[in-house]
Amino acid sequence: MALLLNAQGLSKSYGAVPLFRNISLNVSERDRLGLIGPNGSGKSTLLEILAGGREPDEGEVALRKNTRLAYVAQVSDFVAGETVRAVIRRALERARVPESERPAREAETLGRAGFTDFEAEAAKLSGGWRKRLAIAEALVADPDLLLLDEPTNHLDLAGIDWLEKLLKTASFACVVVSHDRYFLENVTTEMVELNRVYPEGLLWVRGNYSTFLEAKDEFLLAQAKRQEALENRVRTEIAWLRRGPKARATKAKARIDNAQELIAELNDLNARSRTASADIDFTASDRKTKRLIELKDVTYGFGDRPVLNDLSFVLTAGVRLGLVGPNGSGKTTLLRLLRGELEPQSGEINPAASLRTVYFDQNRPLDENLTLRRALAPDSDSVVYQDRTMHVASWASRFLFTNEQLNQPVSRLSGGERARVLIAKLMLEPADVLLLDEPTNDLDIPTLEILEESLLEFRGALVLVTHDRYMLDRVSTLVLGLDGQGSAERFADYSQWETWQAERKATAGRSTPRSPEPRPENRAAAPKKKLSYLDNRDFETIETRITEAEQKVAEKRALLEDIEVTRDPQRLQEALREIDEAQAGVDALYARWAELEAKIG
Repeated sequence: MALLLNAQGLSKSYGAVPLFRNISLNVSERDRLGLIGPNGSGKSTLLEILAGGREPDEGEVALRKNTRLAYVAQVSDFVAGETVRAVIRRALERARVPESERPAREAETLGRAGFTDFEAEAAKLSGGWRKRLAIAEALVADPDLLLLDEPTNHLDLAGIDWLEKLLKTASFACVVVSHDRYFLENVTTEMVELNRVYPEGLLWVRGNYSTFLEAKDEFLLAQAKRQEALENRVRTEIAWLRRGPKARATKAKARIDNAQELIAELNDLNARSRTASADIDFTASDRKTKRLIELKDVTYGFGDRPVLNDLSFVLTAGVRLGLVGPNGSGKTTLLRLLRGELEPQSGEINPAASLRTVYFDQNRPLDENLTLRRALAPDSDSVVYQDRTMHVASWASRFLFTNEQLNQPVSRLSGGERARVLIAKLMLEPADVLLLDEPTNDLDIPTLEILEESLLEFRGALVLVTHDRYMLDRVSTLVLGLDGQGSAERFADYSQWETWQAERKATAGRSTPRSPEPRPENRAAAPKKKLSYLDNRDFETIETRITEAEQKVAEKRALLEDIEVTRDPQRLQEALREIDEAQAGVDALYARWAELEAKIG
């Protein structure tokens, strides 16, 4: 594959703090490169440098001539008052797409991204739909290389599935910064981790996320063995040095130099091997009651749209309930009902007496004017955790904050750092029930793993809303699927819900189109006798049916040139569905033709 982008010797620091040094990587056509690393390792900064939005301190980025590059930032903001359609039209104009092609490309891009209201105000869309629009804005320019920074943040599970399918079948290359482990597993063909634990500052592995984990384990095991061998050799050399060798002798001098090199290598290994991780441990109360919250025929809706309809279940200690469903299906609404912030329109919610509930808000409300010190310890320079008093500096260090950061304002914290502050505040409150609304956004993978361990050990009840499918699979003992129309179904785990969803879609989309009768004059010559009677008859008509099927695809695509269709979101969605079905028919015919040719030999 031809090379699209080549980055050599990139370094970036903020003040005296280096993010990364001497990083080199390249991207070729159709590569799907996943970029991971701990919070603060410089993933987003590196992506901005590759996109040309930020200059490195050292090194250079070379882009192949005429390569079209698009970049989707982590935060998706739009101008107030600008419509969805206006965002895409502005992108088309910026990409200098010929005016004759713009209506069709605009309609097809928005339709495939799932939009039905093109006149909706972009800035007022939910976080998930703003992210979809930002990705559509990048795609409409037909890029050769797409750079995505945490694209699954705020997307619901349907949105993540849409993005996965888009990237897996795309003709362009992409570089994706993500902490979504299933997404990385399903999409990537190469993985790069930025981490000081590696001698070159990164580990590059050909393959998806699971292949990367295997390679990383092998590397760290080999490094640990090298470190152990070095420690043994250095101990021997230090003991020899202390006996006072005569440095004037050539042999002794060479051994001294070698000892110094070994010590320097060991010091470097020790420095790189020291890794810190957040110390997360939610505190359960000592409540003996098993039944914590009971819902009886709870109904809630907005206007004429029901969100929950006659929902009944009992939340008991030890239950870890995952809530899944599309954006707007009522997941956050159910959390607010359980918290007592909303009252059901009918039915009852009966919490246990003196129930203690802790709530993680996906909007992460923090006073921007507070220092980190006051955000972690509002009233003094100490906190009380599990009946023990701790200084705020010690408490902060458990969440990977340094003493120097304590006096910095909250406004300077990254998304992942804000999440850690909120988790630190929640840990100080003994809880019977944890209500967590999208706690995983912006957290790096090591912190996610520690958070999962803490939730598995929590003795109370947990209700979890997250788009992180790996966490749902690992943590949940029960999954409640909401459809946004009032119905809810129970499943043993996320995978069972995902299978059920796929079966529903397959049943709804199943059709058996009848093939047109072949014209005798277009029949293929009779093949050799290796084919059965039915295969032989199929082979005689296959070319004619392919021609007719391709003509059908062309006719359906012509609908996208009709301005009446592109202005009507429902007709556009129907047209796109018909195009996909027609193309699937063509693909099936070509596959059948190849199968028959193979039988002939």
